[in-house]
Amino acid sequence: MGVNEGAVVAGLRLRQCTCEPAVQPEAEVTRAEAEADEEADPPAADLPTPQAIEPQAIVQQAVAPSRMQMPQGNPLLLSHTLQELLARDTVQVELIPEKKGLFLKHVEYEVSSQRFKSSVYRRYNDFVVFQEMLLHKFPYRMVPALPPKRMLGADREFIEARRRALKRFVNLVARHPLFSEDVVLKLFLSFSGSDVQNKLKESAQCVGDEFMNCKLATRAKDFLPADIQAQFAISRELIRNIYNSFHKLRDRAERIASRAIDNAADLLIFGKELSAIGSDTTPLPSWAALNSSTWGSLKQALKGLSVEFALLADKAAQQGKQEENDVVEKLNLFLDLLQSYKDLCERHEKGVLHKHQRALHKYSLMKRQMMSAAAQNREPESVEQLESRIVEQENAIQTMELRNYFSLYCLHQETQLIHVYLPLTSHILRAFVNSQIQGHKEMSKVWNDLRPKLSCLFAGPHSALTPPCSPPEDGLCPH
Repeated sequence: MGVNEGAVVAGLRLRQCTCEPAVQPEAEVTRAEAEADEEADPPAADLPTPQAIEPQAIVQQAVAPSRMQMPQGNPLLLSHTLQELLARDTVQVELIPEKKGLFLKHVEYEVSSQRFKSSVYRRYNDFVVFQEMLLHKFPYRMVPALPPKRMLGADREFIEARRRALKRFVNLVARHPLFSEDVVLKLFLSFSGSDVQNKLKESAQCVGDEFMNCKLATRAKDFLPADIQAQFAISRELIRNIYNSFHKLRDRAERIASRAIDNAADLLIFGKELSAIGSDTTPLPSWAALNSSTWGSLKQALKGLSVEFALLADKAAQQGKQEENDVVEKLNLFLDLLQSYKDLCERHEKGVLHKHQRALHKYSLMKRQMMSAAAQNREPESVEQLESRIVEQENAIQTMELRNYFSLYCLHQETQLIHVYLPLTSHILRAFVNSQIQGHKEMSKVWNDLRPKLSCLFAGPHSALTPPCSPPEDGLCPH
């Protein structure tokens, strides 16, 4: 990230330099400039190009008296708490499958907002347009990613996983300090018309991105710490490590929840097999007639045990589902937030910073072309055109420098937002511990209730009941 600051300094030096570069043949300079233009990447899908505006107008805004008044405190610093963010809204996303004939044609979602007291129907493509409008208006903020589009042959498991991901997406957006106050969010959560996609697009028309609308955008550099590059590099490495660790925690939590659900299935089958033994009507052979009463009592006892094992299976399944909802989903929510931060860092480096560096390179080529034209005594009109282009490029570089600093300003705030969410770890651990305690407590009660019913399984001589012995250290009962 250190190259970012160097690029800014390099741009300033290029404009202040009194030493002219060596004269380069005009054809070669023109060809190099064309190649620089051809190397320009198309606007990235995740970083929409803002509406055009005169660069000089932005620079003039930076020194306008009305915008030079310092706000109270440092606007760079956030004062939100996790409880405040979570209290902004809770959005539910539920499946409403629509069937035509025998096959599922598409899936709709009922999206309900506590804050707006609204309930609307949305399709996946509505979420896509919603995210695109957020990226258009807030390219320097953490816009969460969407789950993948439905593929052919998508099963119920895929559809349910996508529903959960869409719920996490919209809750992260609804709780973001800036997104939560934007008209795009209100439209998405409350507009009940059929053309919600057009409404979302209309709301973003003729509206620039956050840089164009933020009063502090052109002075973002004034609020940044002197060592912003070093701070950003350290924070990025820290968050990368946190992401990797939480990713492993999520994988283990998924396995724990899955084992609980598998345990429930095994207990249920175990009980059914005991019931099947107890329900067996196959007659005993003549040589076993003496033990017919014992076998009959044993079968009756085994048949009755299936009820308790079904109850154990239900308790284990409840624990697994609770851990999926309260532990795994919260871990996924935090991972989605961390991933959106990583995506934002990439947009900063591949978007604003990359374009800034290309603009500086192009500016250097144009200066060389200007020197070549002057050395060859070209016509005044041609020289004036080059001068005009150089001035335009200087203004463009100034705008990119302002955008670059504003991008760092936003990154600094989004980094703070990540740290605001860190206490979510305690919520997750508390939910996990409570689930384990409650689950084991309920299952222990069922096991204890089951134990007295085992007495009839241990019939001694002359039908005398012999209670089960406690196993010795080797795990074997003496005969």
